[in-house]
Amino acid sequence: MNSELDIRFQKAVELANTMSQSNLPQDIQLRLYASYKQAISGTTHPKTNYLNYLDLRSAFKMNAWLQISHLSQDEAKEMYISLINECNNTSI
Repeated sequence: MNSELDIRFQKAVELANTMSQSNLPQDIQLRLYASYKQAISGTTHPKTNYLNYLDLRSAFKMNAWLQISHLSQDEAKEMYISLINECNNTSI
């Protein structure tokens, strides 16, 4: 059974999928990416993801993820939900 946090996270993901990336500042896009990846995959390891550094965009994404690698997956879910709420002036 899904926890209350998982349900809220899924609602935030669904809401994010309806949003236009072009309307979001790049720093917010990176924070959303990083918190989503941390929530889904947990901590990244740069040595296993070295291919992500081959282009500048991927390097920025990987760096954003590494910056929050100290967060647990649940903390990352809360961060993601909070970011989506801020972007949409909602409360999930």
